[in-house]
Amino acid sequence: MSAALKYTLGRIGLFVAVLAGLWLIDMNVFLKLMLALVFSAALSFFLLRGWRDEMAAEIAEAAERRKVEKERLRSALAGEDQPPTDQPPTDQPSR
Repeated sequence: MSAALKYTLGRIGLFVAVLAGLWLIDMNVFLKLMLALVFSAALSFFLLRGWRDEMAAEIAEAAERRKVEKERLRSALAGEDQPPTDQPPTDQPSR
């Protein structure tokens, strides 16, 4: 399971758990939802730190891969691409 999915499900789970706890208190439903949102965000900051860091590392790794691939494609389009080292360059006779 990806780290982003784990973190997202953790955030939703915390929100539902806090909302369930607040549901027992007699107050406006909108206020309950807002308090659940604020409390679950604060709790996730501390409780889900590991998953958040894991997700950030995955995102940084994907961004680095995209950057490398973008540079490779740019150099290929500019004609600066070198032939693979395991195959010798082919010299085509001119006609």
